[in-house]
Amino acid sequence: MKAAVIHAYGSPDELKFEDMPDPSPGPGEVLIRTAATSINPLDVKMRSGAVKEYFPVSFPAILGWDVSGTVEKVGPGVKTFTKGDKVFAQTAQADATMCVVKVADLARVPDGMDLVSVAALPTVTTTGAELAALALEGKKGGTLLVTGAAGNVGRSAVFVAKEKGATVIAGVRKGQIEEARTLGADRILALDDETAVAGFELLDAIADTVNGPTATKLIGKLKQGGVFASVLSAPTNTADYPSISVKTMQVKADPRVLSHMAEAVRSGRLSIPLGQRFALKDANKAHAAAEKGAAGKILLVA
Repeated sequence: MKAAVIHAYGSPDELKFEDMPDPSPGPGEVLIRTAATSINPLDVKMRSGAVKEYFPVSFPAILGWDVSGTVEKVGPGVKTFTKGDKVFAQTAQADATMCVVKVADLARVPDGMDLVSVAALPTVTTTGAELAALALEGKKGGTLLVTGAAGNVGRSAVFVAKEKGATVIAGVRKGQIEEARTLGADRILALDDETAVAGFELLDAIADTVNGPTATKLIGKLKQGGVFASVLSAPTNTADYPSISVKTMQVKADPRVLSHMAEAVRSGRLSIPLGQRFALKDANKAHAAAEKGAAGKILLVA
């Protein structure tokens, strides 16, 4: 197979399109012939070495967390998928023309969805759904602020929180307010408007996707016993708020959640904006575009 490979941490130029051994599915695994994968912020950080303390890689390394494609071969014990099935998943080492996925993590592509575009969904929609669930703790109702709500994880969290009956505030920058009106939130808060934030009422929960100074500012806007849930890390001033329940998470592949979110996208109830498409052989160019802040979910087409 061919793959986008790094042999050292560094710039996008470290990504080389090379021959690698064909993978083979083991028990409970499926071999996918890749149609597309997509770039997540973690891919960029792993390539550069920015998160090597938390996500170390062994060189040569193949990055990539999202995959869509068709089943090429099933491993021993797999009965639910057969060759030719159109599938997608959150997995590892996806930036290759072939990819092995645990059958327990694999979902079927909904009818009518484009096999390439659906590669944009696994990580961001599953993360957003799990973040919203973590922040709401299984409760119905309550007031939840989603920070970075215009991002793909944020808008997914808004969608799921509304499904769960919460009153949802979309936290965005002032320049994103018009875009935020399309997210389905009950209200919008400009997080870079100090006056608006200072005057905002206390919240039951926060689902945070941005961290940094925004998080340290907002944790004080929670009620006693409130929940601060983050896909990143705890605010640096967490110790100042002992009554707040601070929770961090790492996304876990869940094909049931993924199928639900994909159906929401297919039906138009949730929108995940797509960006540029690059050939897999040009993964270095795609990473460079991501580092420059290119809009929309960047896809790599195998």
